[in-house]
Amino acid sequence: MNLADSAFLRACRRQPVPHTPVWYMRQAGRSLPEYLKVREGVPMLTACATPDLIVEITMQPVRRYAVDAAIYFSDIVVPLKAIGVDLDIKPGVGPVVADPIRDAKGLEALRPLEPDDEPFVTESIRALTGELGGTPLIGFAGAPFTLGSYLIEGGPSKNHDRTKAMMYGAPELWHELMERLSGIVLEHLRIQIAAGASAVQLFDSWVGAVAPDDYREFILPHTRRIFEGVEGVPRIHFGVGTGELLGVLGEAGADVVGVDWRVPLDEAARRVGPGKALQGNLDPAILLAPWEVVERKAREVLRRGRAAEGHVFNLGHGVLPSTDPDQLKRLTDLVHEFTPDS
Repeated sequence: MNLADSAFLRACRRQPVPHTPVWYMRQAGRSLPEYLKVREGVPMLTACATPDLIVEITMQPVRRYAVDAAIYFSDIVVPLKAIGVDLDIKPGVGPVVADPIRDAKGLEALRPLEPDDEPFVTESIRALTGELGGTPLIGFAGAPFTLGSYLIEGGPSKNHDRTKAMMYGAPELWHELMERLSGIVLEHLRIQIAAGASAVQLFDSWVGAVAPDDYREFILPHTRRIFEGVEGVPRIHFGVGTGELLGVLGEAGADVVGVDWRVPLDEAARRVGPGKALQGNLDPAILLAPWEVVERKAREVLRRGRAAEGHVFNLGHGVLPSTDPDQLKRLTDLVHEFTPDS
C-alpha cells in the first residue's frame, strides 16, 4: 500500500477513509508481555537510546494489534538528556531532574539540540520505516509547558506550583525558558521527520493546569512556533484535561487535535472549530471493564466522531499497564469494522 493512502494519514488530512483508523497512545509498551520481557533489567533512558530495542518495541503493537500507525518508542525527556540535562526516569515516579531550573543561570543548561546529539533517533527511524512498509510512523515530542514543568519542579507535580509561580511572577524568564525549549522540541521533531516519520504528535500532558487566557499569553506563541516549523507531515496536538482549552488548542497550528475522555467528540468538534481532524477519545480505564462495556462505549465514541471532519480513534490518554492486550486487539478489530458512513 502507498503510505500516503493509509487510512491514518487520510483521516489526519480530513480525506475520505475506508475505515476509521486507530492507534493507541503508549501502545508501544506498558501492557505487552513481550515488551516487559525485552525491557527486563534495562533502564528506560537506556532503552530509548538503543536502536535495536526501539525498533523491536515500536513494532510489537503493530504486529499484535494491526493498528493503523506505529508510534516511535521514546520518552519526552530524551532530547533534554541528549543535550546534557542531568535527569533520570525513576520507575513508579517518572522524570526526575537533578538541578531544577529556577533562575536565569539555570537556563544555561538548555543549549540548542543538534542532530548529532541523538544519532540513535535517525538510525532507529530509518530501520523502522523500512520494516513498517505502508504503515505510518508517528514521531513525537513533549511540548514546552510540560517539559518546562518537569525542569522547574524537578519531577512530576500535581499542582505545578513552582511552574505557575515562574509563569506569573517572572514572565521574562518564563518566555526565555519556553523559547529555548520550543527550539529544542522543534529540532527533535525535524530530526524524526528527516529520518522518515510520517506524522508527529506534540504531547502537552500537563497543560490542562492553565486557564485559556493564560495559555494564550504564556504558551500559545511557543506552541505555534513549533507547528509552523514542522512541514510536510500531519501534526497532532494532545493534552490532558484540556476541555476548556480545545478552542485555543485549535489555534496553535496542528492539523489534528487530540481529545481526552472528558469531552464527547461531537462537543469537541464544536469547540475546536472547522478545519481540524480530531483524535480520541475512549477512557483508558474502560478497557479494564468487561468486553460488552468496552464495545458499547467504543461505538459511542465512533458515532460521536462522525461530527469531526476527520477522526482517528484513540484512547483519551495512554494505555494503562494493567490492560489486557486481548481487549485492545478486539477493540482494534471493532474500530476497523466501522466506516464513517455506516
